[in-house]
Amino acid sequence: MFKKILVAVDGSKASLKALDKAIELQKLTDAEIHIICVYKHHSLFEASLSIGRPSDIQIPDKALSDYAREVVNHAKEVAREHGATKVRGFVKSGRPSKVIVKFAEEKGADLIVVGTRGTHSDKDGMLLGSVSHRVASMAKCPTLVV
Repeated sequence: MFKKILVAVDGSKASLKALDKAIELQKLTDAEIHIICVYKHHSLFEASLSIGRPSDIQIPDKALSDYAREVVNHAKEVAREHGATKVRGFVKSGRPSKVIVKFAEEKGADLIVVGTRGTHSDKDGMLLGSVSHRVASMAKCPTLVV
C-alpha cells in the first residue's frame, strides 16, 4: 500500500496527532516514515526591519534550525517509543507548504500526513491559507490531514 510516508511536524499537538496516524499506518504497511520540520528562512533584510535592532544584527536561522532539529528528534523518539521502525528525520528551510510538497516528490513519498489546526473549521482553514490546505492542494500524492 504505502512504501514512504512523509509526516510534517512543527511541535504542535496537531502535528503530533499526524505523527500518531503515520505510525499507525506504518504498522499496517511497513512503510518508511520520513519526518520533516520546515522553518521559515529569514534574510538579513527581514532581520534588519525589526523595530528594536541590536547593534549586531543576527539572523534567527540558527535558532530556528536548532529548534526544528529538536522537534524532529522528539518526533523520532515518540515514533520509536510507539513501535515505529524505519524512521528518518529531516530539517529544511523555506515556505513550509512548498518545501513539504517538493520534498515528498524528491523522496518518492506515496502519502503526506499533516496536522491541521484543531480549533478552526475547514472554511476557516481555507480562508487562513493554512499549510495543510496548501499541501493538500499542491501535492501529487495523497495527503491525509489529521
